[in-house]
Amino acid sequence: MIYQASAERYRKMTYRRLGTTGLKLPAVSLGFWHNFGTDADPQIMRAMCFTAFDAGITHFDLANNYGPVPGAAEENLGQIVREHFASHRDELIISTKAGYGMWAGPYGDGGSRKYLLASLDASLRRLGLPYVDIFYHHRPDPDTPLEETMGALASAVQAGKALYVGLSNYDGARMRQAAAILRELHCPFVINQNRLSILDRTPVRNGLLVASEDERVGVIAFSPLAQGMLSDRYLDGIPEDSRAHKDGRFLKESQITPERISVLRKLRSVAQERGQTLAQMALSWVLAQPAVASVLIGASSPAQILENVGAVSEHPFAAEELQRIDEIASQYV
Repeated sequence: MIYQASAERYRKMTYRRLGTTGLKLPAVSLGFWHNFGTDADPQIMRAMCFTAFDAGITHFDLANNYGPVPGAAEENLGQIVREHFASHRDELIISTKAGYGMWAGPYGDGGSRKYLLASLDASLRRLGLPYVDIFYHHRPDPDTPLEETMGALASAVQAGKALYVGLSNYDGARMRQAAAILRELHCPFVINQNRLSILDRTPVRNGLLVASEDERVGVIAFSPLAQGMLSDRYLDGIPEDSRAHKDGRFLKESQITPERISVLRKLRSVAQERGQTLAQMALSWVLAQPAVASVLIGASSPAQILENVGAVSEHPFAAEELQRIDEIASQYV
């Protein structure tokens, strides 16, 4: 099978600039967290990549530990890129991360220079690429000086192994400190990746969104659908093929209570009045937040990708709609 990219792939997608840099991301990006591991169907993985790219999604987001097993998502994407996207590499933004546990011993976790640079080299081998477009520190490490961690990111850029760097799961205060160090190192820090959804507004509470605006750094939001809760998937029970039923690590069946389902149905009513699905409205809400350049979706089928891309169409929120969403979301406990 020879993949032929759609000639219309850039017609409908919106691209947003990261802060004041020259780099733009599609409003919807594709994440490889759960569905590109050793237990995934190769045909479905390929189909999702083809569908995403044909819809204008040029950003594929990974981390060293994405799988299962850790490293598998990078290996699988590497094979797909070699076989089908080699001629389109310069149209793609491929990002990866290091920060969580990856291998045994004291040097396979955290924010040390040894771990980050060794991990990036291993990621590039799995991907079969000479560089990634964005290399992130995946989480703050209180046991490593921030100067060391930021210095490692700068070294990755200086060595030509990453074009830009990013931070993930930092709060506003820690991110400001990191940004100051990276400026001194003349390192192109362009993006923060944080969990953000209608139901989880941590980056609002911890100052990350405001700090990102002040520092002129973009934000990409992961889990914008709250692990699938902000979709129609669980409104009428827990499907056997759902993440909550099969996995349970990040979304447990016990979390899907009648009280929460009631809140989700109220949110769906708002979405329907707007002419959107619940998932589309949830993505639109995140994209309407200050500094947010892109939402990071995790999909298990091409159809889910196409539905989520539907959130890109211009559909601004009225003040009354935002107030209703806030009031309903406050009942989600």
